[in-house]
Amino acid sequence: MHESIFDQSSIEKDNAAREATLRRDYETLGERLDRAGVAIDEIKQKVAAFTVAIPSWGVGTGGTRFARFPGVGEPRDIFDKLEDCAVINQLTQATPSVSLHIPWDKANPNRLRETADRLGLGFDAMNSNTFSDAQGQAHSYKFGSLSHTDAATRRQAVEHNIECIEIGKAIGSKALTVWIGDGSNFPGQAHFTRQFERYLEAMKEVYKALPDDWRIFTEHKMYEPAFYSTVVQDWGTNYLISKELGDKAYCLVDLGHHAPNVNIEMIVARLIQFGKLGGFHFNDSKYGDDDLDTGAIDPYRLFLVFNELVDAELNLPDFHPAHMLDQSHNVTDPIESLMVSAAEVLRAYTSALLVDRKALDGYQQANDALMATLSLKTAFRTDVEPILAMVRLEKGGAIDPVGAYRASGYRQKVAEIRPAVAGGSGGIV
Repeated sequence: MHESIFDQSSIEKDNAAREATLRRDYETLGERLDRAGVAIDEIKQKVAAFTVAIPSWGVGTGGTRFARFPGVGEPRDIFDKLEDCAVINQLTQATPSVSLHIPWDKANPNRLRETADRLGLGFDAMNSNTFSDAQGQAHSYKFGSLSHTDAATRRQAVEHNIECIEIGKAIGSKALTVWIGDGSNFPGQAHFTRQFERYLEAMKEVYKALPDDWRIFTEHKMYEPAFYSTVVQDWGTNYLISKELGDKAYCLVDLGHHAPNVNIEMIVARLIQFGKLGGFHFNDSKYGDDDLDTGAIDPYRLFLVFNELVDAELNLPDFHPAHMLDQSHNVTDPIESLMVSAAEVLRAYTSALLVDRKALDGYQQANDALMATLSLKTAFRTDVEPILAMVRLEKGGAIDPVGAYRASGYRQKVAEIRPAVAGGSGGIV
């Protein structure tokens, strides 16, 4: 029996006030879908099996390059973070795994695994950090890590990634995500070709350390902190890396790491087509980069991404990309934002399941652009909240996770245990 950090009776009390209305809404939606030839219970079963991982760093209050304003009851260490992640999973019943970031979350692997087991959690992909300097490290990453001109610095970065693999093996992870901030800030600062050659050479050393049943995900980012050029700057470079490294290497798509107006869903389709889509970091963006809550700006784009994923799920054997949130919460309660974001991911997936694939294919074959796009809009505009809420109810979660969370006073209770953190510094966590 797993330990419940969040009072389950408060979930049951909140659900009791909402259940009758939910069942009526679910029945009404079921009748509507039935007329379209869709069995609501079959959709519900698929949604119940879908999960998204929580980033350990996401439960802490984020910040900008300029300042950070700590929140109330912030987690003090990885074990507090795991407790907050367990609360999110208990309320949503959709986030049973946590993605760790080393060295931020470095701790005794046995204690990590015992704590996760006790809380009913598992571990998703490991994340290495060579984009900032850890206390006491011998060589600085100010001018790069895996692509640094200095061989000793590159070796240090390689060894750190291998350490992440070893920690991951001990706690049951099966993947490593590598994102680097390497690049240049001025024209002429770096030789583009030699810099990329050094990166590939270093990544091949990391790749050799992967267990047979592991995958490695490389993540691209247009800019920041390197504002003139970035070593892994787009999905094409990312694809080249995965091909150079081997069959266990895949591309990770962060929804916020794209230029404005880039067709992200087409990138997803291309990577699926050539067998190199590894997974996602879900978030949203407005002007550049990521860190907004998933679906906060463009929920339709999120749906269009899932339209491609569901199409692949229906047509490709053993298609299981990794799904994880990657957000920094500056002005909201991180637990609330992560619960809402997880629900938005499931909402997009559920809506994509409602697309009439046979009709869509017919419209595409007939070049009927209007009806093709309307078939997508029909699915997107369908209110699938009764399905999501019913899944949560039947799995023991909250019909209204944010409502139940706020009614419990959880944040105020942990604030009495966790001392306030001083603000003023920059950085994300």
